[in-house]
Amino acid sequence: MLRVEDLRVSYGPVVALWGVSLEVQAGEIVALVGANGAGKTTTLKAISGVLRPSAGRILLHGEPLDRARTMDIVERGVVQVPEGRKLFPEMTVRDNLLLGAYAPEARPRQRERLEQVYELFPRLRERERQWAGTLSGGEQQMVAIGRGLMAGPRLLMLDEPSLGLAPIMVEEMFRVIAEIHRAGVAVLLVEQNTEHALSIATRGYVLESGRVVLEGSGTELLANERVREAYLGL
Repeated sequence: MLRVEDLRVSYGPVVALWGVSLEVQAGEIVALVGANGAGKTTTLKAISGVLRPSAGRILLHGEPLDRARTMDIVERGVVQVPEGRKLFPEMTVRDNLLLGAYAPEARPRQRERLEQVYELFPRLRERERQWAGTLSGGEQQMVAIGRGLMAGPRLLMLDEPSLGLAPIMVEEMFRVIAEIHRAGVAVLLVEQNTEHALSIATRGYVLESGRVVLEGSGTELLANERVREAYLGL
């Protein structure tokens, strides 16, 4: 589905990614793990068109994606749920969700997808008329993921979905990610919670200082001594 080849991205004179390559096949959960500043979020932003790579290629089903506009990338089925949720706090839960179906191709299925989001997150149905800024952190993350699903993604990219959440809500988030995957959506998951991420991942990549240093199945990486020492504290 998605292939990233030798991706290089810079912030001015500072190089953030040094030739990153990865791929996501249809039906996979692929985890991208590593420490703060490793280049995980930069990779997602380059794929979604927020940042322009200085070198390398991004292909979706074999077609180039790296020069496409962000809105066109969303319409082609690649949707990013950003770190920090980025909700509109003085809009209702329902209106925040509907913004996810803003693209012309998504609008005809607005009602159907809204119902699917409420089935996935029953709490949001209860809160649909509430301002998003008054929700708990976990509820806001539900809205952010729900908004992404409203666009009808084939590939959903999640950036730190468990960040700042209580342990019980972290478990809920990973349950939801697995359920989204079972519904047929491929997932590219950026997470500092390495153990949780790799435990549900088909495959994973470890980034360090803008480079992929390890890759393998989720099980293989969880058993890798380097991963266990650096990221699991074992």
